[in-house]
Amino acid sequence: MLMIAEALLCTATLPLTGKSYRKFIRYSVNLWSRAGRCSKDWAEHEEKSRNAIRAAAADLRQKRTAVVLGSGLLRDVPIKELARDFDTVVLVDLVHLASVRLWLTAKGYRNVRLIERDLSGYDDLAAGREPEPLGFLRSVPYLDFVVSANLLSQIGRGVKRRHETEAGRMPKDTVEGLIAAHLTGLSGLACRSCLVTDIAYAVIDRNGRVQEEADLLHGVSQPPAKATWTWPVAPLGEESRDYRIEHQVIAAW
Repeated sequence: MLMIAEALLCTATLPLTGKSYRKFIRYSVNLWSRAGRCSKDWAEHEEKSRNAIRAAAADLRQKRTAVVLGSGLLRDVPIKELARDFDTVVLVDLVHLASVRLWLTAKGYRNVRLIERDLSGYDDLAAGREPEPLGFLRSVPYLDFVVSANLLSQIGRGVKRRHETEAGRMPKDTVEGLIAAHLTGLSGLACRSCLVTDIAYAVIDRNGRVQEEADLLHGVSQPPAKATWTWPVAPLGEESRDYRIEHQVIAAW
């Protein structure tokens, strides 16, 4: 039944997605499937992500336009409060699944706008231009709040995969440079920003021993965190009976 649901979701999302972004639909559907399977294990992470965004926006004097970068499935975004408190909410991601679009319509969020966009900056760098992946935000009118929602490490992973297939054509520090460009873009905004991102992961065996660790920011300095927590991305049994995968998450604003 799950495979049928995935196929239907892919089919429904395809005509709603720009041609250049259709190759990412399968990844979004896979995330949707895992989020459903791991809903209990992810619940605390999702609530802490929403709480961080709520806290970051709480004392804003003006709440005209909010932009959410990496809006995804909206499970980790307090969309109800954002849509209620801001005049306009703009959700930006590579793909907006048909299920997310239908849910937003059913909820009557008429002030929510969807934009498909590659936020990595890779194409600019490949073309020899200085990457400004968040430069488009300068043209958003009445911008008061920007959220980067569990996106940055995904940019790093995607850029790393693409960089490895194009070895020799791109700078050696492409991954680090584009992660840094995202952070620079956030810090350079004239409005309040909130970064929620996983910064490291660990593979832990059944006996609690760490078998593998990695820095998801590839050595790039992170901003001072106001909250930290652990996200059980792959509980025991999700990828293997022999290990689980945990990510360390920070929130900064």
